[in-house]
Amino acid sequence: AGFIKSPLSQKRLTQDSVELHCEAIGNPIPEIQWWFEGNDPNETYAQLWDGARQDRVKINATYNLHSTSTIYIANLKSDDSGMYECRASNDPDRNHLSKSPKVKWIRSQANVFVIERPDIKTELKIAPDKLTLTCNVSGVPSAIEGHEWTHGDKVLHTDSDADTLTSYTIEGKKEEHSGIYECVYKTSPGIRGQVNISVPPQVVAYKKSEHGNEGDTGVLTCKSSSFPMDNKWSWYKIGQGPIINGSGRYIIKSSGNKTELRILKLNIEEDMGDYHCNATNSEGLGGAVVNLRVRSRLAALWPFLGIVAEVLVLVTIIFIYEKRRKPDEVLDDDDGGSAPLKSNAMNHKDKNVRQRNAN
Repeated sequence: AGFIKSPLSQKRLTQDSVELHCEAIGNPIPEIQWWFEGNDPNETYAQLWDGARQDRVKINATYNLHSTSTIYIANLKSDDSGMYECRASNDPDRNHLSKSPKVKWIRSQANVFVIERPDIKTELKIAPDKLTLTCNVSGVPSAIEGHEWTHGDKVLHTDSDADTLTSYTIEGKKEEHSGIYECVYKTSPGIRGQVNISVPPQVVAYKKSEHGNEGDTGVLTCKSSSFPMDNKWSWYKIGQGPIINGSGRYIIKSSGNKTELRILKLNIEEDMGDYHCNATNSEGLGGAVVNLRVRSRLAALWPFLGIVAEVLVLVTIIFIYEKRRKPDEVLDDDDGGSAPLKSNAMNHKDKNVRQRNAN
């Protein structure tokens, strides 16, 4: 067996996580094990397994063409510092209780240094149309080479200052900028602080007015992108009590920042009206109104029937007009077509006169 990838030494803070990766090749495919030796001089190597350290240790291994194994340790503590060893062997007697393996285990080691997390004090100052986020760290593990401010995957600000105090200003109201913001100190290892902008749910309707045909399923949707995430949604129709999921023809589906009300077999008389969607989080309550209109099944035929009616009226008008035309107008047209031309009559008369003179 031989290693094609070995674990790398790393520095981490308490409460962080660490991941070590190891790959080995051989014929037959070798087995990989993980062992640990702490910094205590009296501590010896002990094998690690999946679920160890109160289920903070996760080990994933695959054996396809070659061996790969990854060990993941969550919520690091100071006593997680030490030497982590990846061992590989394909000797058939490697795990025999009484026999020693003919080929010794090959080993690859990496040190993990777990450092106490520095204390970061965060603050949010709210002024008219302006928010100021501040972080101040003490007990940094190494020199500060700069700062970053992030919101999700977006980097909002970066600098190369070495100060322990860093701040970021947002223009606008807090209802427009709620969420989790992080101040990142460029140290080894990196340090992160968190500033939360929390607001009551800012609920909006996906469509303020929804339309449905009688007998179909109506769908009303509301959403809220504010922080913290809404933990309770409710629906009710104005003039009536709360709508219970699964009661009657109502189905409610809610997940985090979105809720959906489905009304089966829409009824014109019972279902038309305004519906309220309400969201509740730790900061308060918010809601929106959706108007539902239900159309008759024959609604789609009205335009067609209107066109047919217009055609019928037009045909009737033409028919009546033709029937009421004056008879003399028709006769004048016939007479004009059958009367002989005057010029032709004159030509025949002249011809007869010439024939008599010749005799």
